Amino acid sequence: MIASDGAGSPPAAQAAASGIHQGPTSYGDPGFSRFVRSVFLASAGYDDTDTDRPIIGVGHSISDFTPCHRDMPGLLDAVCRGVIEAGGLPMAFPTASLGEVFLDPTSMMFRNLLALEVEELVRAQPMDGAVLLGGCDKTVPGHLMGAISAGRPVLEVVAGPMIASRWQGERIGACTDCRRLWAGHRAGDVGETEIRAATGVLAPTGGTCMVMGTASTMAIIVEVLGLAVPGSATAPAPSGDRLRAGTRSGRRIVEMVVEALTPQRILTKSSFINAAVVLGAVGGSTNAVVHLLALAGRAGIELSLSELGDAAASVPVIVDCRPTGAGFLDDLHDAGGVPALLAELAPRLDMEATTALGCSLGASLEGVGGSPAWPSALHSVDDPVSAEPSLVALFGSLAPDGAVLKAGAATPALLSHRGPAVVFDGVEDMQARIDRVDATPGSVLVLRGCGPASAGMPEAGAIPIPRKLAAAGVTDMVRVSDARMSGTAFGTVVLHVAPEGALGPLGLVRDGDLIELDAGARRLDLLVDDSVLERRRLEAAPGDGLRPEPDATRWRTLQSSLITQADRGADIDVERLG
Repeated sequence: MIASDGAGSPPAAQAAASGIHQGPTSYGDPGFSRFVRSVFLASAGYDDTDTDRPIIGVGHSISDFTPCHRDMPGLLDAVCRGVIEAGGLPMAFPTASLGEVFLDPTSMMFRNLLALEVEELVRAQPMDGAVLLGGCDKTVPGHLMGAISAGRPVLEVVAGPMIASRWQGERIGACTDCRRLWAGHRAGDVGETEIRAATGVLAPTGGTCMVMGTASTMAIIVEVLGLAVPGSATAPAPSGDRLRAGTRSGRRIVEMVVEALTPQRILTKSSFINAAVVLGAVGGSTNAVVHLLALAGRAGIELSLSELGDAAASVPVIVDCRPTGAGFLDDLHDAGGVPALLAELAPRLDMEATTALGCSLGASLEGVGGSPAWPSALHSVDDPVSAEPSLVALFGSLAPDGAVLKAGAATPALLSHRGPAVVFDGVEDMQARIDRVDATPGSVLVLRGCGPASAGMPEAGAIPIPRKLAAAGVTDMVRVSDARMSGTAFGTVVLHVAPEGALGPLGLVRDGDLIELDAGARRLDLLVDDSVLERRRLEAAPGDGLRPEPDATRWRTLQSSLITQADRGADIDVERLG
């Protein structure tokens, strides 16, 4: 250890099991490793009093390329203050920051890379536990996938949502209204002057999208899983509540280190089923499905898409938040946030699941009421926003391993639909031809070549309505793809078709083939004779669509060869290396 005056006896040669001297750098001389680490700690002003504490790594995703995290420096300070108050020593470090709208081709391409980075940094750097600060958009699942694999006590603190804005007399916010206004602009209903004016008000504060997109959904899910302190998911980014959530997290992680409360001691099958129930109740993002499956895989918990879909479909939607409802996430916070939501859902949850407090979910909710008596964003189960399931898993001849549909954001009349396919092979093909195809309102738009292995699953599944149809007043069509869709989007869009087009029946669809969607029966079928499909299969080039582009980066090439399909979380399968 370092003496208080910067001098002291030579450091001991033995490796420490915890604290700042755990995991010595391999110089071939353990004593020197400990000594030289002490030298550089002393240069940074640390002494015995500092380093004789639990060491808490505070990983943050602050980046100018992630505007949603612009308030995170203050949140980082709040977390570090909480760590110090509880007797720990915070050591901040950066992680990759996956700002959704600033990454080519999609932030999902780098979620697994972030998970690898976090796993290695948490294990390689001398920390006893970690607090990870994320928000937009794949930072939260990427952080937690890595942290679960690292096996140290960990908490996630999210950036928090923006506060809603106003424009032309209505309450609006990113990014459901971004999509609505842009669709109106494409259709000619929103002029150039209006769309420019809206640009300045749709994202008025720091924070993530304030609708029930992926960021908001994952913030809620992480709290339900027990990897964030209760009440921390919904506090707006610019608020004192958000800073206090950071401080509470800093205090709590030190206690978790003492308790050796790792993710492996928190997460169970019931934790994930609870999370899926909540996913359905909030009308959450379909992206949460692939992230939950990946997180369960990292925790060694068997969780199928069918089980997840059944749990999500077992509850009505009780949170009034766009795009399924009309409100925003700060409304849910005002109604009591996730604790109030869980209290309302208590009869449908496993109340013995462990929380970040180390106690059961039931114990953590003692004294917490459910939905308030006055109108709010949180409804009761008996008076839901929508009695119909928000999210369903589909299976059938077009999706043998499954697909997902955000039914709560779909057009009810299209949830049972049969129509001829209009097929696009990849995003570039779709962009080039979408406004020239011979489609009718009853057509089924099919996009393939966007799955995990072929393209990293971009958020291209919400295929634009062909301009001539949009101009004629068509606002929704059935769309089917192996891509993802932003949780802020709406429409009758079937996503995550597995296997992806290059590996399954989706790749055999031709223009004019009849496709049938029956959301009530949880079916997605290609109505083509098996003999015809077999002939097409024999004519197809093996592995077509899976070969990396000639100039693909090393990471994209590696991920393409190791990634699993969407029904398994689209995670890296290292066993393939053997």
